[in-house]
Amino acid sequence: MKLFAETLLSELEKQLKSVHLETEHTIQSAELAIKSTAIAVEKLKVFFIKYKYLKKKEEIEFFREIKPKFTAKLIYYNEIYTIETNKPLGTQKTIRKYYKAELQKLKIFFKENKEFYRYCRTGNNCLDHKYFIRAKYDPKLILDSTYFQADHRFTTSHDYKMAQILANEKIKVFLEDQLKQLERKPIETKVPSQIVKKQKWTGSKVELVELIYALHSEGVFNNGISGLKEVTAFFESAFNIDLGQFHRVFIEIRNRKSDRTKFLNTLKNNLIIRMDDADEN
Repeated sequence: MKLFAETLLSELEKQLKSVHLETEHTIQSAELAIKSTAIAVEKLKVFFIKYKYLKKKEEIEFFREIKPKFTAKLIYYNEIYTIETNKPLGTQKTIRKYYKAELQKLKIFFKENKEFYRYCRTGNNCLDHKYFIRAKYDPKLILDSTYFQADHRFTTSHDYKMAQILANEKIKVFLEDQLKQLERKPIETKVPSQIVKKQKWTGSKVELVELIYALHSEGVFNNGISGLKEVTAFFESAFNIDLGQFHRVFIEIRNRKSDRTKFLNTLKNNLIIRMDDADEN
């Protein structure tokens, strides 16, 4: 059983690594990661339920050490998805306040479960027979209401809480990183609301994709460290436009038989004409 779980976990981590490499947008990568992790958890469940001759020691190890590693990933990516999709639009101050409130939730969870935290971190095992054996729950040990709705063939009273502890540690790192990134951003200057006007892209999507690829190739965003998907998402948000599968659009641009940088050439020519007109005036 342990070998199967380790192999499954290794495969899952490879999939998650691929997701992060291919999808730099946090919300999209979290969504894809949730799907991959949910499939892995279901495979683990099917294997475990069919597993015969399970010893007490194996059961405790499974629910204390093995299953929480999978569930923690599911909790983590689900929380990141929720945090980012609920993130308010506004100033750095507003966003900073939001992230700090999320950190405060983690602190509250820690305070409410400090005894179990201490139990796990000190390597204590005197209550493992209650925490990590199925159908051995004790109401005096503070149970989550979700336990009573779970599939008890694949759940103990505290394996989910163990996973929450693992997930919360990663969520804390994520939130702290987001706050650090906000601190590195330049101080915002307020612009009078009457001169701020939403701009709409009225050119073609193909032209915008050509422009995005050109700017990204020049490395003009965040000193060249921004990913292509991140930059594309920014333009989609700024102009309220869906560029869809922009990679395919780029392939079509690249495969043009002539004038592959048609839009960029037009921009250059029109700018030169404007400069010439300005010189004459």
